[in-house]
Amino acid sequence: MALRRVLAIGGFLVLMLALATGVVPAAPLATLEGRAVLPADTFAAGPPAGGQIDPTQQTNGRKPPFQGQPVQGFSAVLDAGGGAYWAMPDNGFGAKANSGDFLLRVYKIRPDFKTASGGSGAVAVESFIGLRDPDKRIPFKLTNDTAAERLLTGADFDIESVRFDDRGDLWFGDEFGPWLLHTDATGKVLEAPIPLLGVKAAENATITQGETANLPGSGGFEGMAASSDGRTLYPMLEKALKEDADQRRRFIYTFDVASKRYIGQPRQYRVEEPAHAIGDLTQLDDNRWLVIERDNNQGAAAKFKQIFLLDVRRVGADGFLEKRQIIDLLAIGDPNRLSLPARAGDLGLGETFSFPFQTIEDVLPLGGGRLLILNDNNYPFSAGRNPGLLDDNEMIIVRVSGLDEGGQMPGLPNTGVGGRERRWAAGLLAAALLALLLATWMGTRRRPIED
Repeated sequence: MALRRVLAIGGFLVLMLALATGVVPAAPLATLEGRAVLPADTFAAGPPAGGQIDPTQQTNGRKPPFQGQPVQGFSAVLDAGGGAYWAMPDNGFGAKANSGDFLLRVYKIRPDFKTASGGSGAVAVESFIGLRDPDKRIPFKLTNDTAAERLLTGADFDIESVRFDDRGDLWFGDEFGPWLLHTDATGKVLEAPIPLLGVKAAENATITQGETANLPGSGGFEGMAASSDGRTLYPMLEKALKEDADQRRRFIYTFDVASKRYIGQPRQYRVEEPAHAIGDLTQLDDNRWLVIERDNNQGAAAKFKQIFLLDVRRVGADGFLEKRQIIDLLAIGDPNRLSLPARAGDLGLGETFSFPFQTIEDVLPLGGGRLLILNDNNYPFSAGRNPGLLDDNEMIIVRVSGLDEGGQMPGLPNTGVGGRERRWAAGLLAAALLALLLATWMGTRRRPIED
């Protein structure tokens, strides 16, 4: 009987450990409900692009310059109504030096999602908004500085996020400054770029001789949430400040649109590893935000591509926003096999679908627990879906169990700490439970076994 008591206690302790660490087997939290693909080699009208790409760089069989403007590198997405979306490319080819012929635009696209009830899975490109500065609001020299329209390029700004304000104007979060760039609904710049005081990236055009940048390259405003009334923006840095002793810290700022100034103290978000990057930040409602956190790998090497839910009302004792994982983008259920058929060499298609891309930078709540997620395919460089083929622009609709406007936050029990801290806590708890079990067993050794 004492032996059975030990086994029962052991089973109970194992169950408690599982509950405490969130490893109890459960149904998948995320399910693929729709998928549409825009082929990598999709081009829009405009001058040739890619002529400044290093000829020694691997371009997956594509030879620049390209005849037209690649429709690629989506880094932000907004609802355009009627089943269409505004998809915004970033600066083009990933660097200031190679993107001077890539025009900054926001494309209106219309996906016909492949779902369990049908759909072709194709995406149509309908129109675009082109960013330009004909009124010379931008005080520093532009690539097209002397042209009448002064079309903005990827050598001028690296736009990574966009939101509408309460008047219908557009606000872009940029990485080169980092700046906030304000345009009207047609893409015309309305005022000088607004800097983030005390922070400058290496690509900042206003850095003076002897001045040192304190933000790494490609570390500026990556995601940007907004209030439901469009009067407040919340831009988020992709990387840590160079001088920050905590390289897992990412700052989220508050910008008041009416006064055009930053207000209050920045919020703090902690990534799981210092090398992790922010992919996007968007609002689920006025209190809850979604953030994409990722590693910098692709294909089989990709290990961390996750979406977390934040509640701005919940801040841990350490001052960081509490976070809760809601989607592992490398493990999404596809019970209807919407991702098939697969090509030879494709990764992550079938019953367990994955998004194994280096950069995943777009998430948009659709309501009813559904999220629209897009990859940034880094044309012509990335090959995450298939090591032998250039990545397409993929759009997926994922349903998350329990994620609804005003519902409970799904996922692991809310401990107020991230995955790394949970692992430490789990280890300590496991050690304590093991010690208790061992002590119970040793106690039975001192008495005769009853039966």
